[in-house]
Amino acid sequence: MSTFSSWLDEGGLGQYLLQSEQAYFDAAVADAFGFRALQFGAPGHDFLRANRMPWRACIGDSGAVAVRCDAAQLPIDSRSLDLLLLPHTLDFTAHPHQVLREAERVLVPEGRLVLTGFNPFSAWGGRRLLQGRSTVPWSGNFLRLSRLKDWFELLGFELSDSVFMCYAPPLDRQDWLAHWQFMERVGHRCWPLVAGVYGLSAIKRQRGMRLIKPRWQARVPVANLAVLGDRRHAVDNPHDETL
Repeated sequence: MSTFSSWLDEGGLGQYLLQSEQAYFDAAVADAFGFRALQFGAPGHDFLRANRMPWRACIGDSGAVAVRCDAAQLPIDSRSLDLLLLPHTLDFTAHPHQVLREAERVLVPEGRLVLTGFNPFSAWGGRRLLQGRSTVPWSGNFLRLSRLKDWFELLGFELSDSVFMCYAPPLDRQDWLAHWQFMERVGHRCWPLVAGVYGLSAIKRQRGMRLIKPRWQARVPVANLAVLGDRRHAVDNPHDETL
C-alpha cells in the first residue's frame, strides 16, 4: 500500500484520483459517530480528517503508520471500532475476503465500514488489460462490485451507500485529464456503473436478533370469550334454576 500511497502524489492521474477520493471520504465519515475510528493503508493521506471521533489512527503494512500489520490479521480487539476505512485495501491484498472478515470482527454492531476500489468494467480496467499488471495501480485486484456485495451479505454487512467517481479516461498528463473533466458530470448522470472507482459504505448488522411482540397484542378468540361469559353467569347466579 505504501507504493500506491506514493503513486497518489506522483503524477496527474494519482492527484486526480486523490482529489476525488478525499472528497468522497470527507462526506462519508462526517456523520459517523462513536469513539474509535481507524484507517488502514494510504499513509500520509488523512481520509478521517472530517470525522470527529475522539480516537482516530492510521495503520498499515508499511509506511509512516501508527502500527505495521497485515490487513488480514488486524491486531485489534473484536468489536472495538465504530468506523473502519479501507482505501483500496482490498485491491492490494492477496486475501480480500479475509480482510473483510477481519473488518466484521473488529467493528461493533452497527459499526460502519467505508472502502474504495477500482472498477474492472471501466476505462481504468481496460488500461489494466492492455498494459499489464506490473505497476501500481494496475497491479491491483480490481474486484467486481457484485462480488463485494455478495461478500457483504455473507458477512452480515448491509450496504448503506454506493458512490461512483473518476469517469475521465486514465491519462497520465494533467492537461489531458482537464480536457475530459466534463465526463464527471455526464458520467454521473448517464453511465455511473462505468466509473473508474467505486466507494461503498456498509453497516455491520447484529446477527441473531429477533423482534419479540408484546403478549398483550395477542387477541383472545371469540369462542373463549363466550365460554368465559357463561362461567361468570354461573358464579353470579349460584341458585339459578336453569343450571
